[in-house]
Amino acid sequence: MKVVIQRVTKASVTIENNKVASISNGLLILLGIIDEDSQEDITWLSNKIANLRIFNDENGVMNKSIIDEKGDAIVVSQFTLHASTKKGNRPSYINAAKPDAAIPLYEAFVKQIEKDLGKPIQTGQFGADMKVELLNDGPVTIIIDSKNRV
Repeated sequence: MKVVIQRVTKASVTIENNKVASISNGLLILLGIIDEDSQEDITWLSNKIANLRIFNDENGVMNKSIIDEKGDAIVVSQFTLHASTKKGNRPSYINAAKPDAAIPLYEAFVKQIEKDLGKPIQTGQFGADMKVELLNDGPVTIIIDSKNRV
């Protein structure tokens, strides 16, 4: 599993001119899934995100987690995170999990991050053409791959 995490002051997801998710202070989490991903990846990654200290404390030092900040989150599926650009100029998405494997893992990740954050989170819609808007705070953008945890 690979994520791009962006600390935001606001973010939203719109599908067919209908806003389906909107947050203020928190994290926009773009999630890419491959076939080899498992519950172990979900548990590790969710815990890492929930406890990642990327919010400023009273001294302006990134020392607080989203839990400390009581921030909100949006999770958006994004298979293009697993694009391969080794050959030619057209990315290959062969490494990205197909929907029948990816959807259950995506849904399990959403449930796990809700558990770890202790609150409901918002999501995009798996496989939809989404318009994602955000105001990146910092900017702070972190990339984490669960396969690189050791």
